[in-house]
Amino acid sequence: MIVDSHCHLDRLEFAKLKSELPEILQNARDKQVEHFLCVSVTLEQFPDMLKVIEGFSDVSASCGVHPLNQDDALDKSLLLDLGKHERVVAIGETGLDYYYSKDTHKVQQDSFAGHIDVANELNKPLIIHTRDAKKDTLDIMRAHNADKCGGVLHCFTEDWDMAKKAIDMGFYISISGIVTFKNAVELQEVVKQIPLDRLLIETDSPYLAPVPHRGKTNQPAYVQDVAYFISDLRGISYKELATATTNNFYQLFSLAKRNNGITTG
Repeated sequence: MIVDSHCHLDRLEFAKLKSELPEILQNARDKQVEHFLCVSVTLEQFPDMLKVIEGFSDVSASCGVHPLNQDDALDKSLLLDLGKHERVVAIGETGLDYYYSKDTHKVQQDSFAGHIDVANELNKPLIIHTRDAKKDTLDIMRAHNADKCGGVLHCFTEDWDMAKKAIDMGFYISISGIVTFKNAVELQEVVKQIPLDRLLIETDSPYLAPVPHRGKTNQPAYVQDVAYFISDLRGISYKELATATTNNFYQLFSLAKRNNGITTG
């Protein structure tokens, strides 16, 4: 069995997929996906996200603001309040994305720091998005003691040096379908070096569908393609890769299996 450690179920375009969420999740279960982490990108839409996943015992949630959605100062008290919800197993996604406008760098940095503070207060791990912001990401993680709560650098596309420094702070590294792309040679080399006990897999659906589904709307079932690709890349069995990444997921997010559902551990 495997896990989709990062997806946005509330952002799936059901009409385009010609399917509804129960069927989409069942398609993934049929591909041996046993749990899903639905990741928040705004606080305003968090309640609606919870309604979308309500009733699915194999779906957990995070709470946070994506750096590209952080136009104004973080409402830290609201994040703290929402982050206490029983379905929330992580804070984020948060982090830094410098690929686009420089105008939001300061507000992103302040928001990221606030997310780390809340994660430490709630004792819940972080989900970090980082793009073209290696130094500032690591500096803020250190300055705000992100090693205390731990977490994951999701959809990782940076270099081995950054991965190693995050791992040294107790973080996991999550790999998406980007690793299957032909131009992802450098990332593939990084993935070979990540210790198996620090590796997670994800779809980041509905974005970044892996080969052979590129151009389609990504969905949780496709995490199996990511798992097969990485197991071949590392020269290990699919079973070994699946077992390790699934165990890592449950350990990081303090979840335990129970009767095909989950309970906080």
